[in-house]
Amino acid sequence: MTKPTLHKENLQWLLKQSTDVKIAMLESHLDICRLIVNEVLEEEVTSLCGEKYSHDKPHAGRYSRWGYNPGSVRIGEHRLTIQVPRVFDHQTNAVKSLESYERLREIVVDDEYLLRGIMLGLSVRDFADLNSNPSAKALTRSSVDAAFIERSAERLKEFEARRYDQEQFIALFVDGKYLAGEQILLALGVTAQGRKLPLGFVQTTNENSKPCADLFSDLIERGLSINQGLLCVVDGSKGLRKAVSDVFGAQALVQRCQWHKRENVLSYLPKEDHVLLKHQLQSAYAMTCYEQAHQELEELAKEIERRNKSAANSLREGLSETLTLHRLAMTEFSRSFATTNCIESLNSQIGSATRKVKRWTSSDQRHRWVAIGLLEAEQRMRKVDNHQRLPHLQRAITEAVRAENFN
Repeated sequence: MTKPTLHKENLQWLLKQSTDVKIAMLESHLDICRLIVNEVLEEEVTSLCGEKYSHDKPHAGRYSRWGYNPGSVRIGEHRLTIQVPRVFDHQTNAVKSLESYERLREIVVDDEYLLRGIMLGLSVRDFADLNSNPSAKALTRSSVDAAFIERSAERLKEFEARRYDQEQFIALFVDGKYLAGEQILLALGVTAQGRKLPLGFVQTTNENSKPCADLFSDLIERGLSINQGLLCVVDGSKGLRKAVSDVFGAQALVQRCQWHKRENVLSYLPKEDHVLLKHQLQSAYAMTCYEQAHQELEELAKEIERRNKSAANSLREGLSETLTLHRLAMTEFSRSFATTNCIESLNSQIGSATRKVKRWTSSDQRHRWVAIGLLEAEQRMRKVDNHQRLPHLQRAITEAVRAENFN
């Protein structure tokens, strides 16, 4: 059936309708809200002017009904259009403001709906123009913008204050993402249960060791424990590698990203050589024995050296750290921990969330967007592969950091 059009109706009107009408009305929460708003306004008008058509007037007849003006109140993410009763004050010869209407106008936009809506791809303009109900007038762009800044600032503060005392982390992924010409260095932890948890970030111009070290130190201050050892999965950045050693020391094992290593080597060689070399590198890394994999990669470096010495040097640089899982005899976890794919995926989600930002104005803006992007992505992250067997990896890491000759 056709849903009735509402203007000045209230809850008493709804109670008199048929079951079909009531069910149709329940399909839209905004229509129910409109009835409640009208009821609230009518109660105040009645207290001032008395019942309609009654000669018994309160306040010695000081107030009279005086028609309606168009108005609106905020309900969740919408401005709901309503007809606001006018009350004339004969003593002041002016229209009296309704206190209930002023209070209704102070209802704030739903925080989670606003943040999630924008982070899932709606721009501030899109959100302001959102209109899922024909009689709901959209919020103004400026009000959405102001609300988003306030709520995202609160989320940033909460994120930066999060503590990790109750978590045991097996691995730490670290990588940088460029956002409007500035690099944001991100840290992603993997718990003993396999859960991925964004831990922190820092804004920097490059992966210099000092900001990286500051990020790690901040995580330790917030409860990141390295007593059982930690597998740090990183790319080939020297500054990042130095920061790991400076802050975590012998408690950290470094797994260099095999994908980054491959891409670095390929960058020195002509494209016609890429397909074969990718296959050779993949075959070597697919071996489960450390000695065999290392020997295969050394032989490959000798072969490459005849064509390009720089490419061979690139392959040999940090080679053993691309085989850390092999040395631990834990290649069953290579899918999750041999590359930085986990955090690359996180970077991609932040990129999707920020793609509609047309103008970056400040560091605060970057920090707010990154924080809510990380918190939003956290809700959709799945556990790492083979997470049921992570205790085996944890024991191998712990034993290795306690062995003086591992590094």
